[in-house]
Amino acid sequence: MRVPDVLYTTHFNRAYKKISNELKLQIDEREQYFLADCFDIRLKIHKLSGKLEGLWAFSITQKHRILFTFEEDGMVTFLDIDDHDLYR
Repeated sequence: MRVPDVLYTTHFNRAYKKISNELKLQIDEREQYFLADCFDIRLKIHKLSGKLEGLWAFSITQKHRILFTFEEDGMVTFLDIDDHDLYR
């Protein structure tokens, strides 16, 4: 499924500014896959449960992921970049 556009929360933008340039390059690459097909198998997209029920995530590295939501108009909102372990 092609994503027409991504919205970025202030929280996401702050998290992006704090990460290394190497991780930024990986995020930029993954975002291109996401825009072309948000269910691309390389992204390992999945629904979250527990405290984060209703949100989705896709992997950047084995340690990092992006949390996001699907909006009604087909858009996507990126909420956060963080360590998988933080949400367990």
